[in-house]
Amino acid sequence: MTLTELEPEDDTRQGVFVRVAGFAHRRRWVALMLWVAVLGGVWAAASVVGDDYRNDFSLPGTESQRAADLLAEHGAARAGDTVEIVLHDAGGLHRPDVRQRVGAMLDDVAGLPKVGRVHSPYEGAISRDGTIGYATVMLEVPSQDMPKADTQRVFDAVQKAEGQGLRAELGGDAARLLGQGGTGAAEGAGLVAALVILVLMFGSVIAAGLPIVIALFAVGSTVGVIVVASHAFTIADWTPPVMILVGLGVGIDYALLIFARYRAELARGEEPERATTNAMDAAGRSVFFAGCTVILALLGLVVLGLGSLQGMALSVALTVLVTMLASLTLLPALLGVFGRRFARQARRRPADGAAWRRIATAVQRRPLAALLAAGVLLGALVLPALGMRLGFSDAGSDAPGTTSREAYDLLSQGFGPGFNGPLLVVTDGGPDGAAAAARALSGTPGVQGTADPVPTPDGKAATVLVFPTSAPQDEETSELVGTLRNDVLPELSARTGARYLVGGATAASEDYSAKVADRLPLFMAIVVGLSVLLLMAVFRSVLVPLKAALLNLLSIGAALGAMTLVFQHGWFGVEPGPIEAYLPVMVFAIVFGLSMDYEIFLISRIHEEWTRSKDDPSRAVREGLAHTGSVITAAGAIMIVIFGAFMLSPERLLQQTGFGMAVAIFVDAVVIRCLVVPAAMELMGHRAWWLPAPLARLLPKVDLERP
Repeated sequence: MTLTELEPEDDTRQGVFVRVAGFAHRRRWVALMLWVAVLGGVWAAASVVGDDYRNDFSLPGTESQRAADLLAEHGAARAGDTVEIVLHDAGGLHRPDVRQRVGAMLDDVAGLPKVGRVHSPYEGAISRDGTIGYATVMLEVPSQDMPKADTQRVFDAVQKAEGQGLRAELGGDAARLLGQGGTGAAEGAGLVAALVILVLMFGSVIAAGLPIVIALFAVGSTVGVIVVASHAFTIADWTPPVMILVGLGVGIDYALLIFARYRAELARGEEPERATTNAMDAAGRSVFFAGCTVILALLGLVVLGLGSLQGMALSVALTVLVTMLASLTLLPALLGVFGRRFARQARRRPADGAAWRRIATAVQRRPLAALLAAGVLLGALVLPALGMRLGFSDAGSDAPGTTSREAYDLLSQGFGPGFNGPLLVVTDGGPDGAAAAARALSGTPGVQGTADPVPTPDGKAATVLVFPTSAPQDEETSELVGTLRNDVLPELSARTGARYLVGGATAASEDYSAKVADRLPLFMAIVVGLSVLLLMAVFRSVLVPLKAALLNLLSIGAALGAMTLVFQHGWFGVEPGPIEAYLPVMVFAIVFGLSMDYEIFLISRIHEEWTRSKDDPSRAVREGLAHTGSVITAAGAIMIVIFGAFMLSPERLLQQTGFGMAVAIFVDAVVIRCLVVPAAMELMGHRAWWLPAPLARLLPKVDLERP
């Protein structure tokens, strides 16, 4: 017996979803006040303590980390970072009037907050033609801890020196933050687009606003919690935008799916309270299990052992958990407030799903042709992902016109492309070993030059800066790091007895990428394996979970391939560069979970139809798609516009994240759920629900439909 055949019962005889929904519906004002109190209390605390986001760049077990540890051991750990004041004058920087203006500007900068020492360009930092030079500003704090307002003061002082042919730009990690804005515009655009889709679907601003209210309460509460938690845990500063990105999409989707089922119950003639409990006992269960798969996928990131990703994964998992709780408790309360109005609207606008039945019927007539067409399309998108190159974007990927990008280009022009990302060779063996390294490295192919060795304070180690002939993001630079580590330096170490380690930001980027790649198979095995087991327990099937996992991997592959084409190869005018090293695993975790959402929503309805009459699997697929096709498409469209809106962000990380997830959801909601799943289910027929008896006894019994 399924939910739709049940007669009203006492809540005490019903499941937890019905009891929670019934309580929230009857005590609607209590539930609303509790959520308002949570949101207000969390943000009151967050406003008092502020945030303390910290980026964890440590890479235990890598060569670049060993190089950093060795420097710290010999007293050369750097407390603060640097920014560069890059100067250009076609008439030459040695002109007396230019020297005077530059000197006055450097004196002003030296007196600003968080500035330690300032090294003049006239101390040997001018290009051979005398037109480009740079001053090094030693900061008292790391770049990520440099207040944006203080960096702006440095930039303002630098700009005052401009004029009469002299250009002055500010480079370095702290300067890059000046070109980065907030994500408010992207979030606002995504919410407006989502509201338009919901209004078109429901025909009412109030009904359309309900899922958005749920998402805002859930995301707002969780972000406030993370602000407070950042004082106790390591949470990267880019985590909140990702939380908002995922939370808004998931929050609106979950509320939409429950609300759509609620309206269907109203259209059948149920009273608002009964419609609420019915919706929660069907769609609410699906939302619960869908949320669990997203959380499970995100927690899989913890096994990578990368601090910044662990903090992000836990934060986003918490966002999904709170969103799920809001959908199951706050939404029934709001339905209790507006239920009568929704009942009138639903009975005037019933949905029959005829168009989706026709689509399912057409696919079922030619299932192999549908699978072949979808396979060709997905294969074309997946192939570029095989050539994906991981790394970290630098100022060379910043928007043209920003001061960090202008400084980057000037340094490349005056000193060579490798000047923006030198390799740091750390020598443990005294100055003789460092001098030998400088001589050997100078003649290595791919090396433009080396700086003089700089000893550590205790004199027992030294560093040599190596300037590649290629830019930091170029593949040639990655190959040079491997050549130095595997060939040049081991041979040199055998001759001198010194130990050599290649470190620095560019080498660390290579190590990060390698570490992610090494642990990716374990991560995928855990996430996919546990998700398949969960779906086996839910659907009592072997083939359905395996099919779901395979299709989810295809949608993720298509997203990664599209990201490679656009951001690595520079399609559509995008500045080409590597894909951010942690994005593939982050996109995998989030998209795998979200794709499972749609799988559960669709298959649960097919399963519900199948349990009514087990003699016609084709009809179960048609009816399942008819009842969920419009909702899944609308939910997918909302996800796409919210994720796609983050392309408006000036930050390349968020652009790549938003684009990749928008493509994945488009492929999943349109191609896979509406084309591939009906075709695959048609071909599997009765076998779709086969589960070996021994496995059935081992797996726990989990009901999507209330028995």
